[in-house]
Amino acid sequence: MDKLKNMGNYVSSKTQGASSQASKETNKSIAKDSHAPVGTRIQAAGDALGDKMDQHGHEVITNSSIYLLSE
Repeated sequence: MDKLKNMGNYVSSKTQGASSQASKETNKSIAKDSHAPVGTRIQAAGDALGDKMDQHGHEVITNSSIYLLSE
């Protein structure tokens, strides 16, 4: 039963990590856009940092799920 739960956690974290990465890349593009207003660029840069932190958190959970599945 624990392996099933760990597999579900793995799939969920992997999906959420990919979503955070896509959001981060979009926000980075907006932050680099010289045609966007300064406030928008600053907000996008902050959002990209938050997305990177989310992505890293999901990677940690994914790695721990892989470890637990291998036991």
